[in-house]
Amino acid sequence: MKTVSSLLDSVWHERYKRIASLNIRSSIYDVTNRCNLRCKGCFFFSSGEQHVAEEMDLQKWEQFVDREKARGVNLAILIGGEPTLCMDRVEAFYKRLPTYCATNGLIKVSRDQFPDMMVGISLWGGGEDEKVLRGKDTFAISSKNYEGDPFTYYLYTVTPRQVGKIEPVIRRIDHCGLKVHLQLLSNDEGVDGFSWRPEELRDLRYELDEMMDSYPQTVISSKYYHEVITTGMMQGRRFGWRECPSVTESLDNRQPAVRRLIHFYRWAADLKTVHRCCTSATRDCSTCKDGAAHMSWIMVNKRDHMKTSKDLQNWIEVYEMFAKLYRLIPW
Repeated sequence: MKTVSSLLDSVWHERYKRIASLNIRSSIYDVTNRCNLRCKGCFFFSSGEQHVAEEMDLQKWEQFVDREKARGVNLAILIGGEPTLCMDRVEAFYKRLPTYCATNGLIKVSRDQFPDMMVGISLWGGGEDEKVLRGKDTFAISSKNYEGDPFTYYLYTVTPRQVGKIEPVIRRIDHCGLKVHLQLLSNDEGVDGFSWRPEELRDLRYELDEMMDSYPQTVISSKYYHEVITTGMMQGRRFGWRECPSVTESLDNRQPAVRRLIHFYRWAADLKTVHRCCTSATRDCSTCKDGAAHMSWIMVNKRDHMKTSKDLQNWIEVYEMFAKLYRLIPW
Protein backbone atom coordinates (compact mmCIF):
# COMPACT_ATOMS: atom_id res chain seq x y z
CA MET A 1 0.00 0.00 0.00
CA LYS A 2 1.34 3.41 -0.97
CA THR A 3 1.53 5.96 1.83
CA VAL A 4 2.53 9.61 2.01
CA SER A 5 5.80 8.63 3.70
CA SER A 6 6.67 6.08 1.04
CA LEU A 7 6.04 8.54 -1.81
CA LEU A 8 7.86 11.60 -0.46
CA ASP A 9 11.41 12.38 0.54
CA SER A 10 12.07 14.38 3.71
CA VAL A 11 11.82 17.81 2.05
CA TRP A 12 8.48 17.08 0.37
CA HIS A 13 7.20 15.40 3.51
CA GLU A 14 7.82 18.60 5.50
CA ARG A 15 5.91 20.55 2.87
CA TYR A 16 3.08 18.05 3.12
CA LYS A 17 2.91 18.32 6.92
CA ARG A 18 2.70 22.11 6.73
CA ILE A 19 -0.48 22.02 4.64
CA ALA A 20 -2.00 18.87 6.16
CA SER A 21 -2.47 20.70 9.46
CA LEU A 22 -4.51 23.57 7.96
CA ASN A 23 -7.94 21.86 8.02
CA ILE A 24 -9.54 24.51 5.79
CA ARG A 25 -13.31 25.01 6.14
CA SER A 26 -14.30 27.81 3.79
CA SER A 27 -17.56 29.33 2.62
CA ILE A 28 -18.40 32.21 0.28
CA TYR A 29 -20.50 35.26 1.09
CA ASP A 30 -22.17 37.87 -1.11
CA VAL A 31 -21.54 40.99 0.96
CA THR A 32 -23.80 43.18 -1.15
CA ASN A 33 -25.88 43.08 -4.32
CA ARG A 34 -24.41 46.38 -5.51
CA CYS A 35 -21.32 47.04 -7.60
CA ASN A 36 -19.51 50.06 -9.02
CA LEU A 37 -18.90 48.18 -12.29
CA ARG A 38 -21.03 46.05 -14.59
CA CYS A 39 -18.66 43.56 -16.19
CA LYS A 40 -19.76 41.50 -19.19
CA GLY A 41 -19.48 37.91 -18.08
CA CYS A 42 -19.88 38.56 -14.37
CA PHE A 43 -21.65 35.44 -13.11
CA PHE A 44 -23.28 37.33 -10.25
CA PHE A 45 -25.32 39.71 -12.40
CA SER A 46 -25.66 37.51 -15.49
CA SER A 47 -27.41 34.86 -13.39
CA GLY A 48 -29.67 37.28 -11.51
CA GLU A 49 -28.18 36.47 -8.12
CA GLN A 50 -28.62 40.11 -7.06
CA HIS A 51 -32.40 39.69 -6.87
CA VAL A 52 -32.65 39.10 -3.14
CA ALA A 53 -33.52 41.57 -0.40
CA GLU A 54 -30.14 42.71 0.91
CA GLU A 55 -29.86 42.62 4.71
CA MET A 56 -29.11 46.17 5.89
CA ASP A 57 -28.94 45.60 9.66
CA LEU A 58 -25.27 45.38 10.70
CA GLN A 59 -26.12 43.59 13.93
CA LYS A 60 -27.76 40.79 11.95
CA TRP A 61 -24.58 40.47 9.89
CA GLU A 62 -22.53 40.18 13.08
CA GLN A 63 -24.87 37.54 14.48
CA PHE A 64 -24.75 35.65 11.17
CA VAL A 65 -20.94 35.58 11.18
CA ASP A 66 -20.97 34.30 14.75
CA ARG A 67 -23.23 31.43 13.61
CA GLU A 68 -20.93 30.67 10.69
CA LYS A 69 -17.94 30.51 13.02
CA ALA A 70 -19.86 28.15 15.30
CA ARG A 71 -20.68 26.04 12.20
CA GLY A 72 -16.95 25.48 11.80
CA VAL A 73 -16.05 27.98 9.09
CA ASN A 74 -12.43 29.11 9.44
CA LEU A 75 -12.06 31.01 6.14
CA ALA A 76 -14.59 33.60 4.95
CA ILE A 77 -14.36 34.44 1.24
CA LEU A 78 -16.15 37.73 0.56
CA ILE A 79 -17.47 38.51 -2.90
CA GLY A 80 -20.43 40.49 -4.23
CA GLY A 81 -21.38 42.72 -5.80
CA GLU A 82 -18.45 44.78 -4.62
CA PRO A 83 -17.63 44.13 -0.94
CA THR A 84 -15.74 47.39 -0.42
CA LEU A 85 -19.02 49.29 -0.81
CA CYS A 86 -19.93 47.88 2.62
CA MET A 87 -16.80 48.09 4.78
CA ASP A 88 -18.82 47.67 7.99
CA ARG A 89 -19.98 44.22 6.83
CA VAL A 90 -16.46 43.31 5.77
CA GLU A 91 -15.32 44.30 9.26
CA ALA A 92 -17.98 42.07 10.82
CA PHE A 93 -16.26 39.10 9.17
CA TYR A 94 -12.71 40.33 9.70
CA LYS A 95 -13.12 40.74 13.45
CA ARG A 96 -14.37 37.18 13.81
CA LEU A 97 -12.80 34.99 11.11
CA PRO A 98 -9.80 34.78 8.80
CA THR A 99 -11.13 36.79 5.86
CA TYR A 100 -10.38 37.20 2.18
CA CYS A 101 -11.94 40.08 0.23
CA ALA A 102 -12.39 39.88 -3.55
CA THR A 103 -12.60 43.36 -5.07
CA ASN A 104 -12.21 45.25 -8.33
CA GLY A 105 -9.72 47.49 -6.53
CA LEU A 106 -11.41 50.80 -7.29
CA ILE A 107 -11.93 51.47 -3.57
CA LYS A 108 -8.88 51.14 -1.35
CA VAL A 109 -9.16 48.92 1.71
CA SER A 110 -7.84 50.80 4.71
CA ARG A 111 -4.82 49.05 6.21
CA ASP A 112 -5.49 50.89 9.47
CA GLN A 113 -8.86 49.13 9.69
CA PHE A 114 -7.81 45.85 8.01
CA PRO A 115 -4.03 45.57 8.53
CA ASP A 116 -3.57 41.97 7.37
CA MET A 117 -6.76 41.07 5.49
CA MET A 118 -5.99 39.29 2.23
CA VAL A 119 -7.27 41.23 -0.79
CA GLY A 120 -7.64 39.75 -4.28
CA ILE A 121 -8.09 42.30 -7.08
CA SER A 122 -9.94 41.15 -10.19
CA LEU A 123 -8.25 41.90 -13.50
CA TRP A 124 -9.69 40.88 -16.85
CA GLY A 125 -6.72 41.30 -19.16
CA GLY A 126 -4.93 44.27 -20.63
CA GLY A 127 -6.36 47.76 -20.86
CA GLU A 128 -8.35 47.28 -24.08
CA ASP A 129 -9.99 44.03 -22.96
CA GLU A 130 -10.81 45.65 -19.62
CA LYS A 131 -12.54 48.50 -21.43
CA VAL A 132 -14.57 46.06 -23.57
CA LEU A 133 -15.58 43.77 -20.70
CA ARG A 134 -15.66 46.16 -17.73
CA GLY A 135 -16.08 49.65 -19.15
CA LYS A 136 -12.71 50.96 -17.94
CA ASP A 137 -9.07 50.08 -17.39
CA THR A 138 -9.32 49.22 -13.70
CA PHE A 139 -5.60 48.45 -13.37
CA ALA A 140 -4.73 52.13 -13.68
CA ILE A 141 -6.69 52.79 -10.49
CA SER A 142 -6.19 49.58 -8.51
CA SER A 143 -2.42 49.53 -9.00
CA LYS A 144 -2.13 52.98 -7.43
CA ASN A 145 -4.38 51.96 -4.54
CA TYR A 146 -2.44 48.81 -3.67
CA GLU A 147 1.11 49.24 -4.95
CA GLY A 148 3.54 47.23 -2.82
CA ASP A 149 0.84 45.89 -0.48
CA PRO A 150 2.09 42.56 0.94
CA PHE A 151 -1.45 41.30 1.58
CA THR A 152 -2.77 41.91 -1.93
CA TYR A 153 -2.57 40.08 -5.25
CA TYR A 154 -4.20 40.30 -8.66
CA LEU A 155 -6.60 37.58 -9.77
CA TYR A 156 -5.97 37.84 -13.48
CA THR A 157 -8.80 36.30 -15.50
CA VAL A 158 -7.23 35.51 -18.86
CA THR A 159 -9.42 35.86 -21.95
CA PRO A 160 -8.90 34.22 -25.37
CA ARG A 161 -7.80 37.59 -26.73
CA GLN A 162 -4.94 37.63 -24.22
CA VAL A 163 -3.27 34.45 -25.45
CA GLY A 164 0.26 35.38 -26.50
CA LYS A 165 -0.03 38.77 -24.77
CA ILE A 166 0.10 37.89 -21.08
CA GLU A 167 3.68 38.89 -20.34
CA PRO A 168 3.18 42.69 -20.50
CA VAL A 169 0.36 42.41 -17.96
CA ILE A 170 2.46 40.27 -15.62
CA ARG A 171 5.34 42.73 -16.00
CA ARG A 172 3.12 45.66 -14.98
CA ILE A 173 1.97 43.76 -11.91
CA ASP A 174 5.55 42.86 -11.05
CA HIS A 175 6.63 46.50 -11.38
CA CYS A 176 4.01 47.64 -8.87
CA GLY A 177 5.25 45.11 -6.32
CA LEU A 178 2.27 42.76 -6.23
CA LYS A 179 1.68 39.05 -6.81
CA VAL A 180 -0.64 37.54 -9.42
CA HIS A 181 -2.67 34.37 -9.81
CA LEU A 182 -4.30 33.43 -13.11
CA GLN A 183 -7.58 31.81 -14.05
CA LEU A 184 -9.62 31.67 -17.25
CA LEU A 185 -12.68 33.60 -18.35
CA SER A 186 -15.96 31.66 -18.44
CA ASN A 187 -17.88 33.57 -21.09
CA ASP A 188 -21.24 33.45 -19.31
CA GLU A 189 -22.84 36.19 -21.43
CA GLY A 190 -21.50 34.98 -24.77
CA VAL A 191 -19.50 38.11 -25.57
CA ASP A 192 -18.29 37.82 -29.17
CA GLY A 193 -14.66 36.75 -29.44
CA PHE A 194 -14.29 35.68 -25.80
CA SER A 195 -15.13 31.96 -26.01
CA TRP A 196 -12.32 29.43 -25.84
CA ARG A 197 -11.13 27.26 -28.72
CA PRO A 198 -9.09 24.09 -28.02
CA GLU A 199 -5.97 25.40 -29.73
CA GLU A 200 -6.08 28.58 -27.62
CA LEU A 201 -6.27 26.57 -24.42
CA ARG A 202 -3.34 24.42 -25.55
CA ASP A 203 -1.19 27.45 -26.32
CA LEU A 204 -2.25 29.16 -23.11
CA ARG A 205 -1.09 26.27 -20.95
CA TYR A 206 2.49 26.64 -22.15
CA GLU A 207 2.33 30.42 -21.90
CA LEU A 208 1.23 30.17 -18.27
CA ASP A 209 4.12 27.79 -17.56
CA GLU A 210 6.51 30.27 -19.17
CA MET A 211 5.20 33.14 -17.03
CA MET A 212 5.72 31.06 -13.90
CA ASP A 213 9.31 30.34 -14.95
CA SER A 214 9.99 33.97 -15.91
CA TYR A 215 8.39 35.59 -12.86
CA PRO A 216 8.78 33.03 -10.04
CA GLN A 217 8.51 35.66 -7.29
CA THR A 218 5.38 37.23 -8.80
CA VAL A 219 3.23 34.42 -10.26
CA ILE A 220 1.56 32.30 -7.58
CA SER A 221 0.64 29.17 -9.45
CA SER A 222 1.43 25.56 -10.33
CA LYS A 223 2.10 23.90 -13.68
CA TYR A 224 -0.20 21.06 -12.73
CA TYR A 225 -2.97 23.60 -12.09
CA HIS A 226 -2.27 25.04 -15.56
CA GLU A 227 -2.70 21.57 -17.04
CA VAL A 228 -5.97 20.90 -15.23
CA ILE A 229 -7.62 24.27 -15.87
CA THR A 230 -6.74 24.36 -19.57
CA THR A 231 -7.67 20.75 -20.31
CA GLY A 232 -10.54 20.34 -17.84
CA MET A 233 -9.06 16.93 -17.03
CA MET A 234 -7.64 15.47 -13.82
CA GLN A 235 -6.48 11.88 -13.42
CA GLY A 236 -8.51 10.83 -16.47
CA ARG A 237 -11.73 12.54 -15.32
CA ARG A 238 -13.40 15.59 -16.84
CA PHE A 239 -14.55 18.56 -14.74
CA GLY A 240 -18.29 19.14 -14.56
CA TRP A 241 -21.33 18.85 -12.32
CA ARG A 242 -20.48 15.29 -11.31
CA GLU A 243 -17.00 16.37 -10.20
CA CYS A 244 -17.27 19.91 -8.81
CA PRO A 245 -16.51 20.04 -5.06
CA SER A 246 -17.79 23.61 -4.53
CA VAL A 247 -21.54 22.97 -4.32
CA THR A 248 -23.57 24.31 -1.40
CA GLU A 249 -24.04 21.44 1.01
CA SER A 250 -27.80 21.80 1.49
CA LEU A 251 -28.36 21.81 -2.29
CA ASP A 252 -26.04 18.94 -3.11
CA ASN A 253 -28.26 15.97 -3.95
CA ARG A 254 -25.82 14.22 -6.27
CA GLN A 255 -25.82 10.44 -6.00
CA PRO A 256 -23.53 8.74 -5.45
CA ALA A 257 -22.00 11.36 -3.20
CA VAL A 258 -19.18 13.46 -4.65
CA ARG A 259 -15.93 14.37 -2.92
CA ARG A 260 -16.60 17.93 -1.88
CA LEU A 261 -15.55 20.79 0.34
CA ILE A 262 -16.72 20.02 3.88
CA HIS A 263 -19.75 22.09 4.95
CA PHE A 264 -19.27 24.52 2.06
CA TYR A 265 -22.05 27.11 1.51
CA ARG A 266 -22.42 30.14 -0.70
CA TRP A 267 -24.66 32.68 1.00
CA ALA A 268 -26.60 35.54 -0.59
CA ALA A 269 -26.67 39.04 0.87
CA ASP A 270 -30.05 38.44 2.54
CA LEU A 271 -28.25 35.94 4.84
CA LYS A 272 -30.97 33.38 4.09
CA THR A 273 -30.72 32.40 0.44
CA VAL A 274 -28.00 30.00 -0.68
CA HIS A 275 -26.66 29.73 -4.22
CA ARG A 276 -25.93 26.44 -5.97
CA CYS A 277 -22.15 26.73 -6.07
CA CYS A 278 -19.14 29.00 -5.92
CA THR A 279 -20.15 30.58 -9.23
CA SER A 280 -23.64 30.54 -10.74
CA ALA A 281 -26.59 28.19 -11.13
CA THR A 282 -27.02 29.31 -14.74
CA ARG A 283 -23.47 28.42 -15.78
CA ASP A 284 -22.98 25.22 -17.78
CA CYS A 285 -20.56 23.31 -15.54
CA SER A 286 -18.86 21.76 -18.56
CA THR A 287 -17.71 25.25 -19.63
CA CYS A 288 -16.68 26.47 -16.16
CA LYS A 289 -13.10 27.74 -15.98
CA ASP A 290 -13.25 28.99 -12.39
CA GLY A 291 -9.81 28.74 -10.85
CA ALA A 292 -10.88 28.14 -7.25
CA ALA A 293 -13.27 25.36 -8.29
CA HIS A 294 -10.52 23.56 -10.19
CA MET A 295 -8.05 24.03 -7.34
CA SER A 296 -10.58 22.62 -4.89
CA TRP A 297 -11.28 19.71 -7.25
CA ILE A 298 -7.64 18.74 -7.03
CA MET A 299 -7.44 19.33 -3.28
CA VAL A 300 -10.36 17.08 -2.29
CA ASN A 301 -8.94 14.24 -4.39
CA LYS A 302 -5.69 13.55 -2.55
CA ARG A 303 -6.15 9.78 -2.67
CA ASP A 304 -6.23 9.86 -6.48
CA HIS A 305 -2.85 11.62 -6.42
CA MET A 306 -1.11 8.90 -4.41
CA LYS A 307 -0.20 6.78 -7.42
CA THR A 308 3.30 8.17 -7.88
CA SER A 309 5.63 10.59 -6.13
CA LYS A 310 5.09 13.15 -8.91
CA ASP A 311 1.30 12.92 -8.60
CA LEU A 312 1.47 13.62 -4.87
CA GLN A 313 3.97 16.44 -5.37
CA ASN A 314 1.56 18.00 -7.88
CA TRP A 315 -1.22 17.79 -5.30
CA ILE A 316 0.97 19.40 -2.63
CA GLU A 317 1.91 22.28 -4.94
CA VAL A 318 -1.74 23.05 -5.70
CA TYR A 319 -2.67 22.91 -2.01
CA GLU A 320 0.24 25.24 -1.20
CA MET A 321 -0.93 27.61 -3.93
CA PHE A 322 -4.43 27.74 -2.47
CA ALA A 323 -3.05 28.30 1.03
CA LYS A 324 -0.81 31.15 -0.14
CA LEU A 325 -3.66 32.87 -1.98
CA TYR A 326 -5.69 33.00 1.23
CA ARG A 327 -2.63 33.82 3.37
CA LEU A 328 -2.79 30.58 5.34
CA ILE A 329 0.93 30.13 4.70
CA PRO A 330 3.49 32.79 3.67
CA TRP A 331 4.22 33.62 0.04
